[in-house]
Amino acid sequence: MKRQPKPRITKPHLTWKWNRYRSVWEPYHRITWTQGGKTKERAILLRWEGDRKKLDDEYWLCEAGQHLKQKAPAKYTWGELVKLWRTDPRVQSKLKPSSKLSYARDMDFILAKNKDKDVRTTTRAQVRAMHSKYADRPRKADKLITTVRMLWNYAEHKQDWPMQGKKNPAAKIDLYGRQKEWEPWPDWMIEKLPTAPEVVQCAAELILGTGQRPNAAITMRQDDFSGEWMWVLDEKGTEKFEVYCPDRLRGYLANRGKSGAFVIAKNLTEPVGYDAVEKAFRKWRASLEAKASKYVLHGLRKLAIVQLAEGGCTDAQIQAITNQSVEMIAYYRKVANRKKLSRSGQRKRET
Repeated sequence: MKRQPKPRITKPHLTWKWNRYRSVWEPYHRITWTQGGKTKERAILLRWEGDRKKLDDEYWLCEAGQHLKQKAPAKYTWGELVKLWRTDPRVQSKLKPSSKLSYARDMDFILAKNKDKDVRTTTRAQVRAMHSKYADRPRKADKLITTVRMLWNYAEHKQDWPMQGKKNPAAKIDLYGRQKEWEPWPDWMIEKLPTAPEVVQCAAELILGTGQRPNAAITMRQDDFSGEWMWVLDEKGTEKFEVYCPDRLRGYLANRGKSGAFVIAKNLTEPVGYDAVEKAFRKWRASLEAKASKYVLHGLRKLAIVQLAEGGCTDAQIQAITNQSVEMIAYYRKVANRKKLSRSGQRKRET
């Protein structure tokens, strides 16, 4: 093929080379210098695709030393640290699948804004601010602190990162500690669900109908449901098992239709994330009476246990549906029994 004329675009440090495989002229930003008596050269291909504006943009990035190929790869970042931790067999072989899943959510949350930031620039004040920011969600706040603390220790003691004399910024930060058990939702709040955003309504129906943990319920797939049966996942035990789908949930899903592979779909192939649903839920909760502030999505799972107990289910039946621990079932059975006994007692008094 006949060689095309070389573009008549000239700038300092700009050179053109003929690419015989693609049969095109390609622009390079090229500089030379002498180091230790030897001539050094660096040439960066400018991806211009025949567009002069793109060529100018690429060229001036090089002139300013800001082109991606001129920047040294970042070291000691949160992104690199999490990558090392996730691929370290010494760590991963000792973790239960449920622990990996739990850490994954917290690490993804941290990486969302800090992936390219140097770990060593993290200050104690920043960590405290993060902890305080989520004071209304103390379990989440505490988990973030313990995750930062663990990752810093891993970087310092297992990867020998040079921490420049800095101490772990999450060390000895007081945690909010173990919280009291989640309150089952009251009837009046269930009755308010039609006023909630659609994602909150759907999440509530899934959690209540399946009796599963919020994240497991929210990320259920359409093919987890088949007629009268559904496949549910217990996150802690990583066990997937088939249980009967209650009429209320079956009817709700039948009327809702499908918009992707997941029940609460972000797009055709991805689910809406737990954090997005949680954010929508908290905004809706704030629009209700002040007494609603103590109720969380997890309380729907507890309500499922209470409803099953009130319906006369045995502990074995409740566990078959929710895979909840015997101790937790006993705790919420007391709640159910108290309500049931108080109702019968008050009715006797009235008659």
